[in-house]
Amino acid sequence: MTWWQRRIHPTWQLTLCCGGIVGGVALAQWWPYAAWWWLVVAGGGIACALHQSRRWCLIIILIAGLMVGLVRGGSNQQQQRSYAVSFGHVAIITGQVQDDPDTNQRNQLVVRLSAIRLDGHSLPGTVWVSLHGNPAVHRSDWLVVRGKLKPGFGNFAAVMQRAHVERIVQPQPGDVALQVRDWFAEHIRHAIHEPAASLGSGYVLGQKRALPHDIQEAMRATGLTHIVVASGYNLTILVRLARRLFAKVSRYLAVLTSASLVLGFVAITGLSPSMTRAGLVAGLSIWAWAYGRAFHPITLLAVASAATVLWNPSYIWGDIGWQLSFASFAGVMILAPLFQRYFFGPAEPSIGRQVLGETVSAQLATLPISLAAFGQLSLVALPANLLIVPWVPLAMLLTCIAGVGALVWPAAAAVFGAPAQWLLDAMLWVVQQCAAFPWAQLDFALPWWGMALWYSGLIGLCWWLWRATGYSLRDASLVE
Repeated sequence: MTWWQRRIHPTWQLTLCCGGIVGGVALAQWWPYAAWWWLVVAGGGIACALHQSRRWCLIIILIAGLMVGLVRGGSNQQQQRSYAVSFGHVAIITGQVQDDPDTNQRNQLVVRLSAIRLDGHSLPGTVWVSLHGNPAVHRSDWLVVRGKLKPGFGNFAAVMQRAHVERIVQPQPGDVALQVRDWFAEHIRHAIHEPAASLGSGYVLGQKRALPHDIQEAMRATGLTHIVVASGYNLTILVRLARRLFAKVSRYLAVLTSASLVLGFVAITGLSPSMTRAGLVAGLSIWAWAYGRAFHPITLLAVASAATVLWNPSYIWGDIGWQLSFASFAGVMILAPLFQRYFFGPAEPSIGRQVLGETVSAQLATLPISLAAFGQLSLVALPANLLIVPWVPLAMLLTCIAGVGALVWPAAAAVFGAPAQWLLDAMLWVVQQCAAFPWAQLDFALPWWGMALWYSGLIGLCWWLWRATGYSLRDASLVE
């Protein structure tokens, strides 16, 4: 039997199919001409490949995945072209506020609208809107806005600047998870003074936009924004804590608690691209662990990325948060364990060593995207992460204690919040000191061919480390 005729495990067929879907959606940005009958052909190819389960079938299943991705991406691209007829004209659009409102450099309120209706037609994509005045707008509100529509940027289908709000509709009972989040955040602020309270709320509730502008800039300069925004790191802390607390009691209880935390955290923080990825990856990892299985990180990465781009193709066309989230996940789950095994052997890493390995790996994986998108390189990111990241789980715990303490015994709120106040103030001091160095950031733009060379070298490095160590990446579990 030749090499091409040997049988292959179905998970690798799934991995390659999902990779093809992601590639097809990405290509649809430049070639959106796939026809619906491609899905029939792709379905037949997938069925044939699954029936044979031979290595030569990988080519068929990759092509089938590409066809599915091209159909999904092409359909979305053609629908988004409906915006073009309104570009340069005053338009009235209706949409739902996707995330917490933000402020731009002109101190204008900025919202991201989805579920768009324009001229009586439902359109896909997200519209970036800056609002005239300061209306009271919250996540999940429905807005009717009027303004001049312009071509979008990044993953936004269109842009509307200084739009006038015609109507605000707040659904009833509204976003219950948002109300719970804001309610608990107020109790945190009763126990902890600003700006530490906003930092603690960012850790626990993902309220990055509550931070003062200067703190946000300092976080960006030190490469620490990933610990404040609702991300996979915060969710991983909660899932691992739940598993370790309840696994000895009952595997069922550990799974139920972990799944509840994932659903609750995603509901509270909102379905941002990075949070969608984190919730999906955590959910799949919990499901596999419940049955005594483990996903290969590459398979997990492929499945999660395919699912998210099928849901919203624009993620891969220009959403930096989505791209950074997946690159960081690949660095932590693939590169970091290989580094640990190569340099330190099979011994379980200490907290400091694990943080160092994961930080370096995440930086290596995300650096090209950051340089291409922002043109800035943080020279203090590594020491800042090493000083701050190990203390984040404790800060989350102390912030939760402060919020619950203020809820149960308001008169003693300051006492409950004192430990969190001290730790969060110390973290802010470290961030500000690191960001204060005149050489903290370096302007450096990376062209597309530089990104290609970087990732080619990184893939080659992973392959060499894997061959040199013989490490099984299936052992790199997210929930353990």
